[in-house]
Amino acid sequence: MTGHHLLRALSLAAALGLWQLLTALDVELWLRFEQFPTVIDVSREFGQRIGSEEYWQDLTDSLSRILTGFALAAVAGVAVGTAIARSRLAADLLGPVLEVLRPIPAIALVPVAILLFPSNEQGIVFITFTAAFFPVMVSTRHAVRALTPVWEEAVLTMGGGRWRVLGSVVLPGALPGILGGLSVGIGVSWICVISAEMISGEYGVGYRTWQDYTVVDYPGVFVGMVTIGALGWMTSTALEVLGRRMTRWLPRTESRLEVPVLRHRTRPSIPRPKPRVTTADGAEAPAPVHVPGRPYKETHGGVKP
Repeated sequence: MTGHHLLRALSLAAALGLWQLLTALDVELWLRFEQFPTVIDVSREFGQRIGSEEYWQDLTDSLSRILTGFALAAVAGVAVGTAIARSRLAADLLGPVLEVLRPIPAIALVPVAILLFPSNEQGIVFITFTAAFFPVMVSTRHAVRALTPVWEEAVLTMGGGRWRVLGSVVLPGALPGILGGLSVGIGVSWICVISAEMISGEYGVGYRTWQDYTVVDYPGVFVGMVTIGALGWMTSTALEVLGRRMTRWLPRTESRLEVPVLRHRTRPSIPRPKPRVTTADGAEAPAPVHVPGRPYKETHGGVKP
């Protein structure tokens, strides 16, 4: 285990220890911890839930919803963002509508999803898709617009067409920005899918967490929260690993070695011999310097080199 892994484990252990201490002592200052379950209570409830089929069914339902909605949002977001950045017609047709819809929270579209789709499952996938679509679209649009035109001109000069430019220049060059939008989108998707499950779901981690809250099962509520956090961390980590493999050509700051600075030695200056002239009587004298704008006789004393 490396140093930073050990530090992360210690920080997590310290947070759990503080949680156990505050709840076991029923600390009540400005924040009230007397009704909070302890770490031991949550761990005991978590062990019981893992052994039940219901827990894994909820886990599977939430994962299937998030992966389906996020995959559709990733494809649509990259396609629409690239089209808006590259085409004036697409920007004029799609830009105004998307900019009006973008500030609307995805969770506020739950009533619309209930009216539009025949089942709650499709409505929750729609909410997840909407939550992830806009971060991916905006990041792709900015990343494509930030590309230098020199790369595209080089491909066109060598005889490449539009599709070659798109596959060889636009998408690879904008990939770091697209991956940033995907990372933001997966986090927002988890927030919205859990909220949608709490409102209109029948199964899922969010639905089960809300049901535990209604029956005042606080250890079960914290089990749902821990499950949501673990699922979000795993999906974000998987996306980050995939992004690193797809962008191996990018320099990594943590793997960058210190390059020693080479100090160049200054060579000693060798004095150059001054030019000399021969006068009319055969003697040698230093060559005079001509001043521009003045007569030659005044500056050289009538002696030509």
